[in-house]
Amino acid sequence: MLIIGIAGGTGSGKTTVVRKIIERLPKGEVAVLPQDSYYRDSSHLPLEKRQEINFDHPNSIEFELLQEHIKQLKAGIAIKQPIYSYLTCTRSEDTILVQPTEVVIVEGILTLTQPELRDLMDIKVFVDCDADDRLNRVIKRDIVERGRSVEKVLARYEDTLKPMHLQFIEPTKRYADIIVPQGGNNHVAINILTQFIQKNLKVSI
Repeated sequence: MLIIGIAGGTGSGKTTVVRKIIERLPKGEVAVLPQDSYYRDSSHLPLEKRQEINFDHPNSIEFELLQEHIKQLKAGIAIKQPIYSYLTCTRSEDTILVQPTEVVIVEGILTLTQPELRDLMDIKVFVDCDADDRLNRVIKRDIVERGRSVEKVLARYEDTLKPMHLQFIEPTKRYADIIVPQGGNNHVAINILTQFIQKNLKVSI
């Protein structure tokens, strides 16, 4: 089993990179564990307080559960991946059954912040992108997917996203084995990464 960590700022194109890697690998060989699924449940808080949660701080993630799930998959044990809703800021009672696969991709802005989590990874990737491009994508995504106004998105960017990126996310670039500039538009980097994965899979089989 090959464990791949893919990090990068909000709106950097991580999801596109993951999708393009999956498209290039045999069907059924890749499982994706999104960091966003492991946000701590906040159902005990009033909705107003939930909406104030700093989702860009490492404390918002239940990394212990994510690490345990990776270890279980490596041991050949299926896991029940949590489902998290940004609209309610709570975990669903339902889960997603994830079976062990040849490749497991752990994807999210904070996936390279934890030493214990990095130690479980065979390849660490940082998706890099210009700050203006990231902000543009965040505005479009948060309006459509998370029901936020432009004003709220911009305020959140200045108050939370930007400082958290500089404090926690950008510094993890130094842990990356591979840096992918321009996100999902960098076809050369994605091809190189995919070929590396395929080569290592053949060696491990």
